Amino acid sequence: MFTIDAHLDLSMNALEWNRDLRQPVAELNKREQGLHDKPDRAKATVSLPELRRGNIGLVVATQIARYVAPGNPLPGWHSQQQAWAQTQGQLAWYKTMEEEGEMVQITNLPALEQHLDLWKNNDDIKKPIGYILSLEGADSIVSLKHLEKAYQNGLRAIGPAHYGTGIYAQGTDATGFMGEKGHALLKEMERLNIILDATHLCDDSFWEALDHFNGPVWASHNNVRALVNHNRQYSDEQLKELINRGAVIGGALDAWMMVPGWIRGTSTPRQMHCNLEVMIDHLDHICQIAGNADHIGIGSDLDGAFGREQCPYDLETIADLQKLPALFKKRGYSEVDIKKIMHGNWIRFLRTAWNQSGV
Repeated sequence: MFTIDAHLDLSMNALEWNRDLRQPVAELNKREQGLHDKPDRAKATVSLPELRRGNIGLVVATQIARYVAPGNPLPGWHSQQQAWAQTQGQLAWYKTMEEEGEMVQITNLPALEQHLDLWKNNDDIKKPIGYILSLEGADSIVSLKHLEKAYQNGLRAIGPAHYGTGIYAQGTDATGFMGEKGHALLKEMERLNIILDATHLCDDSFWEALDHFNGPVWASHNNVRALVNHNRQYSDEQLKELINRGAVIGGALDAWMMVPGWIRGTSTPRQMHCNLEVMIDHLDHICQIAGNADHIGIGSDLDGAFGREQCPYDLETIADLQKLPALFKKRGYSEVDIKKIMHGNWIRFLRTAWNQSGV
């Protein structure tokens, strides 16, 4: 089944993990044998060939670069200007993949429809992976002029915060509000019709963002707090608000977000009974709140600084997302609803958001 994954850190993997994503996953992992500079070395699950093998023809692909103030222990850059430069290097990688025929940027409704038609009707060619460019954490936006430039370069979604304290909003494990800079960012995003990605916003900034932003909102990779009680997840009240705003919420496959009690570097997926069905538990919870299957999708976050050591044990590569339709069917989901979850809800969301903008 054609599948959309709404959150993959492809450029980060290419440049910071030094992975040539044109290669099969097995080759990436073979080359990383014996490396220990990152916890997921030799445990990768994502590459462009695996996306094709899994019929995952459209992804939301990120740029990411955090600014860290003195005393902030999180990894990141010491100025917004350095963070901006990092995102421009990531953009250059995406453009290079386009030149190689590996990927194609999707920025508007005609491009979306053309790409969907290509994947539907051309099985005899090597099809490029379509990508919608998203910024995870807005720290790298030095000024609103930089935001305009980013939009001209194809940026179509922004999550204002990532982990910790941000320039424009507060993220996971932080508290506090957005303030004037955040409000100005939201206003300009609304003018440009850039999608607000609510993922990673702390509770204070979440409610403030939705109060100040009238454009399209999604949560690209977010599980539910009722099943794993952590501020990274969203409460039922927050999920209801997202549903009321017409959002789609992408289920994530990072094990610590899937099962309670996960201890990084110690827990294992099998020990914690973490398989693909656990993600369905989270998505089904959202469906019960909504009363339908119109607000869920996949936002796997696979290889988002973790690998097979911290994802469902029944997933070898991202191509195994194709196991999900049968698992949803076993839960009683109809074929119509399964198609919505695998791709239809994201497509409907984009058609609505981009049609309203007149592009």
